[in-house]
Amino acid sequence: MSPIALSCLIFALTLGGIAAGFSLRKALPEHHLSKESGDLVRLGAGLTATIAALVLGLLIASAKGSFDTQSGQVKQMTVDIILLDNLLAQYGPEARPIRSQIRTVIGPFVDRIWREKKDTVGGQFEVNQDAENVYLAIQSLSPHNDLQRALQARAAQLSNDVAQTRLLLFVESGKLIPLPFLVIMVFWLVMLFATFSLFSTFNATAFVFLGIFALSASCAMFLILDLTEPFTGFMSMPSGPLRNALAPL
Repeated sequence: MSPIALSCLIFALTLGGIAAGFSLRKALPEHHLSKESGDLVRLGAGLTATIAALVLGLLIASAKGSFDTQSGQVKQMTVDIILLDNLLAQYGPEARPIRSQIRTVIGPFVDRIWREKKDTVGGQFEVNQDAENVYLAIQSLSPHNDLQRALQARAAQLSNDVAQTRLLLFVESGKLIPLPFLVIMVFWLVMLFATFSLFSTFNATAFVFLGIFALSASCAMFLILDLTEPFTGFMSMPSGPLRNALAPL
């Protein structure tokens, strides 16, 4: 389920909790809604709200950290490809076919990265044969002096770094929140909003503002869920900078 659909479901469940609280208020005997009972329930709700707020804050920080890490890996890959092209340009005319080959394969290479992140997590990693061919072509160069040997070694290392970064992007899970944890968070939110409405008089103002608060909580969950999908969500990383990293020869 997409983050926006899941967030809408959470919002609907919290609205259902609000409605359940108002309905329960009408059904309970008056002595069940005494001041002492209200204070007790509010105390427990305050504790749960504090825990939920702390967990939501930690989840947002964790999701943002994961997003920044993968964004940094894509940027590093872009830099490595640019440096690789510059090293091959310095190597000499013998490396020109390899530079042309890199420009040919970079588009499908980027498409493969973004497609892998759209697939189900845990799918089989596919070796990019075109990228492997570039690495083999660099290794097959025949340097004539120490400078070319140094440039070849550095170019081979950068090509290996690009492959390693792509593997890191693949193995990093896009599902930051396990399903049981998400269910517990939703349960906390529904229970809290049911508690808010249980000791409130039903009127349009109370329902509207409780709905706004529920929407805010759902937006927080959407932010967390969307940040865990940096290649497919609304805040996804663009592929353009990596795809257009090299100017045409």
